[in-house]
Amino acid sequence: MPYTTIETEQRDAVRRIWLAREGARNAQSQLMLDELDHALADAAQDDSVRVVVIGGRGAHFSAGHDLKEAQEKRANFTVEERWAYESRRYFDYCMRIWDFPKPTIAQVQGACVSGGFMIANMCDMVIASESAYFSDPVGHTLGAAATEVLIHPWVMGVRKAKEMLFTGGRIDAAEALRIGMVNRVVPDDELLSQTDALAMRIAQAPPFGLHLIKRSLNRSLDAQGLRTALSAHFDTHQLSHLGEGFQRARDAGLAKAIVKNVASTAIDTQVKGGRDHGAQA
Repeated sequence: MPYTTIETEQRDAVRRIWLAREGARNAQSQLMLDELDHALADAAQDDSVRVVVIGGRGAHFSAGHDLKEAQEKRANFTVEERWAYESRRYFDYCMRIWDFPKPTIAQVQGACVSGGFMIANMCDMVIASESAYFSDPVGHTLGAAATEVLIHPWVMGVRKAKEMLFTGGRIDAAEALRIGMVNRVVPDDELLSQTDALAMRIAQAPPFGLHLIKRSLNRSLDAQGLRTALSAHFDTHQLSHLGEGFQRARDAGLAKAIVKNVASTAIDTQVKGGRDHGAQA
């Protein structure tokens, strides 16, 4: 099918899926999420595809969910309507990335925020450029209980997850590499070529063996409670929509959270710079 918010291309056995709303920092509209899910389903059924790479056009991977659209279309959803919408497009779509039968790589540059963080970290591997940064500020900007899929402690450790979520701050690519959340950090101008090289290398392995390896690795986390914990948090996240913090953010306009996030990011950068200066002194 023709897509309007994503682009796909194939090079040998690697299928690339690009988030392609560059002018909106690849904010995830309903259409983009539906198209991404469709493109992944197509890649799963195509025997010529052995590896999938998800990237973002332009300077940023993704600034998260499209809050302007959310304000226009879903601000006054009932509890039941919001649960149904987010269960399908946020939780189920993300879990389909996690359970995707072939290896997946997230190629990340610039902002990887909230819903963008969620999608990237559902992939098997993350390659980040030096400009990349990761954040989930919705506890501060929206009064919500993190994003819908609480993958954070599983990919970055519980203490770092608490720091990120409690402060609404962000971590840069170097820190993400240090804590094991990303596999590699590369110069911005080498992100495409190095991701391609990694994907091509993985694609050389027999696909059935890769499929079984991935199933076993994911099951090892399921045995530790990953799937149960993610499902439980989704319900908790829905409860947070009834809190006073979210109600105030909704009434003020969900799109204003974008401005609030920009301001908090600037403060976070200044504070971090102050700490670094003090350490040097």
